[in-house]
Amino acid sequence: MPTSDEILTEMKRLHPQLIDLSLGRLERLLAKLGNPHDRLPPVIHVAGTNGKGSTAAFLKAMLEAAGRRVHVYTSPHLVRFHERITLAGSDGRTRPIGETELVELLTRVSKVNAGEAITFFEITTAAAFLAFAETPADAVILEVGLGGRLDATNVISHPALSIITPVAMDHADKLGRTLADIAGEKAGILKRGVPAVISQQEDEALQIICEQASRIGSQLTVWGYHFDAYEQRGRLIFQQENVLLDLPKPALIGRHQIVNAGTAVAAAQALRHFGLGEHAISRGLTEASWPARMQRLKDGPLSELVGSSSELWLDGGHNPAAGIVIAQTLADLEERSPSPLYLIVGMMGQKDASGFLSPFRGLVKEIVTVPIPGAHEAPHQPEALAEIARNVGFRAAAASDVPSAIKRIEANDRMPKRILICGSLYLAGHVLAMQQGVTQQSN
Repeated sequence: MPTSDEILTEMKRLHPQLIDLSLGRLERLLAKLGNPHDRLPPVIHVAGTNGKGSTAAFLKAMLEAAGRRVHVYTSPHLVRFHERITLAGSDGRTRPIGETELVELLTRVSKVNAGEAITFFEITTAAAFLAFAETPADAVILEVGLGGRLDATNVISHPALSIITPVAMDHADKLGRTLADIAGEKAGILKRGVPAVISQQEDEALQIICEQASRIGSQLTVWGYHFDAYEQRGRLIFQQENVLLDLPKPALIGRHQIVNAGTAVAAAQALRHFGLGEHAISRGLTEASWPARMQRLKDGPLSELVGSSSELWLDGGHNPAAGIVIAQTLADLEERSPSPLYLIVGMMGQKDASGFLSPFRGLVKEIVTVPIPGAHEAPHQPEALAEIARNVGFRAAAASDVPSAIKRIEANDRMPKRILICGSLYLAGHVLAMQQGVTQQSN
């Protein structure tokens, strides 16, 4: 019996030499599988640049608090592929698909595909749809992989709700060189007659989203126009026409999580027929968890390398907009609990490294750059990334790996400090795998 890792490796070899920029390959495979995407529980479709995962995590926790069973599809995975396909259990809790079940699922889909050219994301999305169709649940939260208009998840023709989280510059080589271009791709998930919740947006992005909604007939609920959310005295205040909720502060850390949580609350208001009352919303805000988003690392071999009075944090943010919100979160931490800040940074080669790092000016004592082991595409080499950091105005050095970077920082500064590992979800997955003492599955 092959392992899931072996089957996934074979699936990657099916990648077409030429991409035809359509959903045709996936639609053909889904037809052979009996169109499982047409047999799903109500789908909540989530697109955006930043905050998709956190918003989905809040909404999942709210639905579970209301007694609803929820499937969730996300990407990329951090440690194991199984994280991408999480299934509602009989106890109402959502868990990553098991190895035996995943192997059986991937084997079935591979057999039906019969060696036809197809992208890795397309064939694994088909597998997820099959699992979701065959496992009872009340809802599916479906996170877009890349863009929206031509993303594999966009074969869903009539979701219950669409959500677009904040749009920012990222994947410009694939989605477009302007914010308007990228917003147009994200707005591609909007469907005629399907309501949509639109999170906080730059004016340029919001204009494109609203124009698309007007063309196709999708009714929008827009941040700043139809709802608002803000922190007040350690609480989350949510306002909408005829609705004022005084809610607990979200479990996820950072001002940007107020935006993500507020967006999830607006989605919950649109999904009130699921039984999402104030109690379920409150519980969801406090019980949501989402790894590698300002996550404090307290146990494991990397944590042991840090002095007992120091802090080790992890965040997978990797674009300029993420740099801004992470820097803001660290500035807030500094205000409450002053401590010298060091960054350990690894980034994929297509990412805007200077744009990501610039917001940290004035906060960081030193940046140490590291490689990203097993990266699926070429990352920035550590010395080249350190040079970018120096050009932006930081003191920077390169290290061979994350443990070496931590040891370097500790050797040069014995005082209590705050260390953040950041710049890539793939690096974050590598770090979590080291902390857990397991082997990371490649993306």
